[in-house]
Amino acid sequence: MKYVLLLLVSFSVFADDHDSTTEDKIKAALDSDIRTEAEKERDRNRLPVSTLKFFGMKHDMKVIELIPGGGWYTKILAPVLRDEGELIVALGTGRVSDALLDKDGFDKVKVSASDAKIYRKDGERFYTIENADIDVKKADMVLTFRNYHNFSEEGRMAMNDAAWSTLKMGGIYGVVDHTQRHMEGDNSENRRRFDPVKAIKEIQAAGFELVDYSDLHYRPDDELRYEVGRKSVTGNTDRWTLKFKKIKK
Repeated sequence: MKYVLLLLVSFSVFADDHDSTTEDKIKAALDSDIRTEAEKERDRNRLPVSTLKFFGMKHDMKVIELIPGGGWYTKILAPVLRDEGELIVALGTGRVSDALLDKDGFDKVKVSASDAKIYRKDGERFYTIENADIDVKKADMVLTFRNYHNFSEEGRMAMNDAAWSTLKMGGIYGVVDHTQRHMEGDNSENRRRFDPVKAIKEIQAAGFELVDYSDLHYRPDDELRYEVGRKSVTGNTDRWTLKFKKIKK
């Protein structure tokens, strides 16, 4: 019994050290000179330490960032995962590849699905994705931040299927996006918002189980009425933060 208790205590201490190492690495990445002052200013709102902790990211994981955009999160994830983990950016990687991946410290970041085609069909309001397959298997985690709203149903399904295919069984899919009122129809003010209930239903249909949600990005003064770029809202949008796990379809 004493041996079992000692094992449990030792494991608990190791787990705490493991988590603190990841958190220390995230905080060090936030202070990096590669990040602009404008990017650092957004830390107060985007809360990257707490967000990544909620998703359960560890510094030795294989992590895929979908649609990295200009690399705001890539600049945090890459140094955290560089030594013992692995970061792969996939889908819509042109901007981050051109502007960031040739910089010091980003040499180990891999690019997948670079030939994916992201475009609007004629007359469509939102984007779709072709060739979305990610040439990586058994990833621990897939993350995407404020991208879900940009895509048509076809595009969202392609993104969710790509995440499911690349993750190991039990792997985590973390999604953050701007909140739209439940069941509200499309209008000129909510183009960059998405109904979280609809997102949950779609992602579950792709073979994921909803594990948890977080109110980290809940903003009571965002009335969900206006476009996220408006001066009264920008930088303070209400966002849903959802954590899913891959299960058998």
